[in-house]
Amino acid sequence: MKKLVLALLLAVLSFGMVNAADTLNPTPTPKDVINNGKIKIGISVPTADHGWTGGIVWWVKKAISDWEKIDPNVEFILTTSANPAAQVSTVEDMMIQEIDALVILPHDSAPLTPVVEEAKNAGIYTVVIDRALTKDISDVYIAGNNPGLGKVSAEWLAKELGGKGKVVGMGGIPCVIDKERNDAFKEVMAKYPGIEILDYQPANWSTQKGLELMENYLQKFDQIDAVFCQDDDVLVGVLQAYEESGRDDVKIIMGGAGSKLVIKKIMDGDKLVRSTVTYPPSMAATAVSLAVYGLRNERLNGFYQSKIPSKVVLAAELITKDNAAEYYVEESVY
Repeated sequence: MKKLVLALLLAVLSFGMVNAADTLNPTPTPKDVINNGKIKIGISVPTADHGWTGGIVWWVKKAISDWEKIDPNVEFILTTSANPAAQVSTVEDMMIQEIDALVILPHDSAPLTPVVEEAKNAGIYTVVIDRALTKDISDVYIAGNNPGLGKVSAEWLAKELGGKGKVVGMGGIPCVIDKERNDAFKEVMAKYPGIEILDYQPANWSTQKGLELMENYLQKFDQIDAVFCQDDDVLVGVLQAYEESGRDDVKIIMGGAGSKLVIKKIMDGDKLVRSTVTYPPSMAATAVSLAVYGLRNERLNGFYQSKIPSKVVLAAELITKDNAAEYYVEESVY
């Protein structure tokens, strides 16, 4: 009898150890995510009006495709909107279709907050990407590290310049996240008295605006040692203007977000474009997965709390030639 009890005890302990290992498995498998209950998730993002938002749409579609392969019980509705008013209408329409969760990257925080709050009050699980609402009402918020992008960029740039030089800068669309990036950049640069910021203007995260601003800077300033664009789409316009000018004084042109085009330039050893800082559009794909897990009240693998995190801030990672290949996704549009 004692031998039988001991054998049973060892079997129970062995079973517990196996399941503990399974719980910490960082790679989800179908048995981890498939649930008997069917769920419907609505996804609302801006129209792909520039490279980064194009990346958002691409990564959302990838997440939908990946989930559909492993979980037939999840249904997705994806909409893109050209402006805030259109996005409000699409969210209202998805509510009529009785979605269980809403994943949204707001066109603009203020006009989208009321309709997302309406969805939340109707019991719809909400995941907000990147542009925070004016009220803290979402179940989950995921974004890149905006102050981190400005800080990491400035630290690398100051080091590359040896603490001396004349710099021009370009921001995005004037908004909270843009201000966070700009303030952090300028705060670091203030520690280097040998570095002079000649001018800093909004470029609206636009290639065309970057081109126009750089043309103006080149006419206005006889010497420019470095350009901080804050965005890789803007960098494309800046680079075009500089190449067409015939000047040879600029040593560094630095963007941000980690576009496929810029990462490839870094990998190929471009003399002007030698680094960028991540602000990955793949966060949209992660948001889709967080909606599935959160809606089903499932833990993340290896996460011991019963709920998934309510706020996820992704690290601002410096990309240089040493690690660029790790960030290059050939099939991505951005």
